Formats: sequence, C-alpha cells, structure tokens
Amino acid sequence: SARAAMGGASMTTTKTTSTTRRASVVTSAKMTPKESKRQQRHRKIRSKVSGSPERPRISVYRSNQHVYVQVIDDENQKTIAALGTMSPKVKDVIGKEEWKSKTVESAQEVGKLLGAMCVEQGITRAVFDRGGFLYHGRVKAVADGCREAGVAM
Repeated sequence: SARAAMGGASMTTTKTTSTTRRASVVTSAKMTPKESKRQQRHRKIRSKVSGSPERPRISVYRSNQHVYVQVIDDENQKTIAALGTMSPKVKDVIGKEEWKSKTVESAQEVGKLLGAMCVEQGITRAVFDRGGFLYHGRVKAVADGCREAGVAM
C-alpha cells in the first residue's frame, strides 16, 4: 500500500474545485485614540438622551470638512429629517466653494434649514445630541440655528 511505502506516515490530499471562492478583503484603519474617546462620550450621552415621536433627537456629526445633522425618533427607529453641508439645499444658501462648508456660519444655516424642516412637520420640541463633540463652534451653531427656526431644545 502507499502508506506502507511512505514509512507509515499519513498522507493527505487536497482536492481543488474548478470554482474557487474569493474572500473579500475588508480593510479598515485603526481608530485613533481621539475618535475612540469621542465615541465613548457619545455612548455615555446616548444612554441618557433618547428621542420620541413628540420630542425627537437632533443628532450632529462633525467631520473636518462638513456637518451632518439628523432628526431621529428612537422609539420607532426612524430618521425624520436629515441635512448636511453637502446637500444641495444648503449649498444654494452658503455657496458652492469647498471652504464655505467648514465655517460656523454654514453650520448655523444647516441648523436653520433643519429647524424649518422640523417646524414644517410639526416638531417644535427636540432633544439635542452633540455626538460626543464639544458644545462649541459648529456644533453649537447647529443648535442655535434650530432654535432660531423655532425648535425648542
């Protein structure tokens, strides 16, 4: 036998099929310590802040280039409205230049437009979720813009 000829060693054979599966490689950058601390703060805030249909949560995300804001009903897990400095509505107001989306004024415009969308849908009260970011600068401007539009926070 073949086993006896090889000195008793076990022999394993592998059979390859004509259809090979390709594993999709997902690469992701390691989270920076600053981002992980922000997410930790956000988790702590989210444990205390929740939106309802009567008083939804206004969630802010601030990147280096843009500001994104959502109005969320957490009980029904629905996004009621969303807006950011990349949306055409905001670009028409602040201008098309790239640097204009980074300013506090553009964040305030996002807040005003989002507040107007909320009032249009009958939402006059909301809770503000700063997303782990400091309540300062663009994050504060979004909240102030919403208040100017008539949403109480």
